[in-house]
Amino acid sequence: MSTPTSPGPLDAPETTSATTAPATSVAGSDVVRAVVREVPDKVSLDGLETRFDERWSAEGTFAFDRTKTRNEIFSIDTPPPTVSGSLHVGHVFSYTHTDVVARYKRMQGLEVFYPMGWDDNGLPTERRVQNYFGVRCDPSLPYVEGFEPPHQGTDGKNVKPGDQVPVSRRNFIELCERLTAEDERLFEALWRRLGLSVDWSQTYQTIDATSRATAQRAFLRNLGRGEAYQAEAPGLWDVTFQTAVAQAELEARDYPGFFHRVAFHRPDGEKIFIETTRPELIPAAVALIAHPDDERYQHLFGTTVTSPLFGVEIPVLAHPGAEPDKGAGIAMCCTFGDLTDVTWWRELQLPTRSIVQRDGRVTREVPEWISSGPGERFFETELTGKTTFSARTAIVDALRESGDLDGEPVATQRKANFYEKGDKPLEIVTSRQWYIRNGGRDAALREELLARGKELDFHPDFMRVRYENWVGGLNGDWLVSRQRFFGVAIPLWYPVLASGEVDHDHPIVPSEESLPVDPTSQAPAGHTEDQRGVPGGFVGDADVMDTWATSSLTPQIVGGWERDADLWQRVYPMDLRPQGQDIIRTWLFSTVVRSHLENGALPWKNAAISGWILDPDRKKMSKSKGNVVTPMDLLVEHGSDAVRYWAAAARLGTDAAFEVGQMKIGRRLAIKVLNASKFALSFGGGAGSQITLDPAKVTEPLDRAMLAGLARVVDQATAALEAYDHTRALEVTETFFWTFCDDYLELVKDRAYGAGTESTDASGSESARTALAVALDVMLRLLAPFIPFATEEVWSWWREGSVHRAAWPVAAPLRDAAGDADVVVLTAAGHALAALRKVKSEAKVSMRTPILGAELAVPAAALAGVRSAAVDVRAAGRVTGELALVAAGEGQGDLAVQGGIVVTRSELGEPEARNKG
Repeated sequence: MSTPTSPGPLDAPETTSATTAPATSVAGSDVVRAVVREVPDKVSLDGLETRFDERWSAEGTFAFDRTKTRNEIFSIDTPPPTVSGSLHVGHVFSYTHTDVVARYKRMQGLEVFYPMGWDDNGLPTERRVQNYFGVRCDPSLPYVEGFEPPHQGTDGKNVKPGDQVPVSRRNFIELCERLTAEDERLFEALWRRLGLSVDWSQTYQTIDATSRATAQRAFLRNLGRGEAYQAEAPGLWDVTFQTAVAQAELEARDYPGFFHRVAFHRPDGEKIFIETTRPELIPAAVALIAHPDDERYQHLFGTTVTSPLFGVEIPVLAHPGAEPDKGAGIAMCCTFGDLTDVTWWRELQLPTRSIVQRDGRVTREVPEWISSGPGERFFETELTGKTTFSARTAIVDALRESGDLDGEPVATQRKANFYEKGDKPLEIVTSRQWYIRNGGRDAALREELLARGKELDFHPDFMRVRYENWVGGLNGDWLVSRQRFFGVAIPLWYPVLASGEVDHDHPIVPSEESLPVDPTSQAPAGHTEDQRGVPGGFVGDADVMDTWATSSLTPQIVGGWERDADLWQRVYPMDLRPQGQDIIRTWLFSTVVRSHLENGALPWKNAAISGWILDPDRKKMSKSKGNVVTPMDLLVEHGSDAVRYWAAAARLGTDAAFEVGQMKIGRRLAIKVLNASKFALSFGGGAGSQITLDPAKVTEPLDRAMLAGLARVVDQATAALEAYDHTRALEVTETFFWTFCDDYLELVKDRAYGAGTESTDASGSESARTALAVALDVMLRLLAPFIPFATEEVWSWWREGSVHRAAWPVAAPLRDAAGDADVVVLTAAGHALAALRKVKSEAKVSMRTPILGAELAVPAAALAGVRSAAVDVRAAGRVTGELALVAAGEGQGDLAVQGGIVVTRSELGEPEARNKG
């Protein structure tokens, strides 16, 4: 160890660090003495992430101790990131917030249950596999043993959908599992580099056997209680991905279109004009509808009209949902163009006349309700099998020719529903699907779920309204079945009747002990595989569950529900759910629903909601927008502590800009921690020297004032973290740390060395050294949740164990040691020193240049403080002669400079010669 013999610079250049001795866990502030082991000659942040990740893993620093009781445990329902290629900087942002909480709670003495999962089933994974390997799933194909995909990586992405190689469902799932395993290894490496204090033995996948069994068990229990039900009904459908879409997955987007003014015909020849953006659905029209109070159409209610081109007779009806001031005031209801059509169809008990099929094309057979010769021929020759776009073109051309198009189409911009991951507007298709009751059609259940929201502590609280608005605005139950491949199977089979029809009303249910099951490849109990699909046999449900139907059970999956009763009673209900604001309606709400239905309780006590990361144009960063930043590059370039600092500087619920400048400030802070700590530890005499950590040894006014300020910071930081305001905790700690470095260290370094002061009392030196050690000990712990690597490095120089297992500091011992000292002493002394240094700066001489004599005019409120620290001010300011302190009065200059302290007289000595050696 290099021990300076005189005061030196606090910020040495950053270079390679030395190897440090291993540490063992200690309580922290209850140790009276510490021994300096080894402080590197030159400090550096480089390599700390790898070194301490390895040490934390080897020593089990963050391993969960399940022998603790529930009131000794803080459990976190950690978001499982979607495994679809790579994490982005938004993940780093929000997961850092969670880790700050985890580290704080652990230092408070709680045993932290902090698992990590991977959300690897669902559409994002399927799309990635298709693009990565250049394949697509065809369930009709047989399994191929040892199949190797034709492409890997970017080559697969260049393959057009029509040219993707079809593979069996089982082969496709194997490719999904293969790619997600690779992605998950990269995800874990990034999380370790960031310093997440996760217990890496507590991991799961949303597609693993445990998750599948949990999701299927919960579904069967929902079914048994009547909360899950099957229905054949119109629903939103994505024609690209060939799957039903739930309300929570909708995204309204602007979509260009045209208004077409189209004539329907009364028996007397009168034309009734409607305006529509979807003329291709005229063959599916079942009624014209106007508002019951609209005088223009009173005479039409109860009569009929015929559709243009097809001559189908339909009624004219009244409904209060019609909008008199929109378009012609009378609308075509077809089955189905939008959700309003569904409402009218249900409430007016209209017939179903669907023409758009699951593939987004018009039915390939002429519908039975179109029986007129010209209409039937037109449909058969011009519409069958066409896309809705081509059908629209054909119908508009025919309407123009027949004279039933009044004027030319008028361009418009309308809102259309899209699947959040889709590229085409959704259609409404009738299909058989599974639902779970969520209050959308049950007012009593809705009120229960709203009451659950009131029980939950949201951080920040204003996020609660998003939950309440979502629950209050539900118009249907939760659609949980999906027509996809890589997901948790619906665990049911259906009997095949002697007629060959499938009996969906009497599903064959597996036992819970047999879960997980795959009905597409396993026969139900009491049946054999050769009975599949034949009369008297069975068919398996080919659908999988919505990915949220599994993710909504993350507390149950990680908590050991129904498989580990001991763990379950120790961690559930959990303490914290951290997540993004955009999935309150999906993940948060669906988890509340499942826990309410199954456990009759909230799944957690607190919900911490992160904001979004915005790019330089103030737009949300997302993969779909192509404006994300790769986080590993940031961690390598700036260091993990620096990136964590940037993330922690943003409050929960607040959007934050991506700022490299903020990361540079964080890196500067981390380096300063290393350099200032090295300096503070240099006064004791080198390796093997003992450092006193007993605050009672602090006797000097300036030292006690510093401890008074530090006690206040401990109180403020603790209160902020208890309120989930990590930003405030970092702010007050960092502010004090820089005051400590810029003012206190400079003021006391001569006294700490025991040289260059007017006092020969050894107690003054011991007071300074003890105060430095106590402050360093406390500040390292205060900063540890935010910059874990730099603080762990310093801790390893002189303390046992890990700083992250040390006790969170408390203010009482500091306040007791400070006595009646006021932090204003430190503030005033710092301003006095700054005023003296300003004289030298303006004279353009070295700070080591002596001041032969000076007079300071000090505001009355600060005068006693400066006088009590005068010895330290003189030594730090290099005042060799008289330092007069007078009360500030009129005519003494601008007293707003340097905290109101101004140098009214000074005499500089000869500048110190430069050391040319």
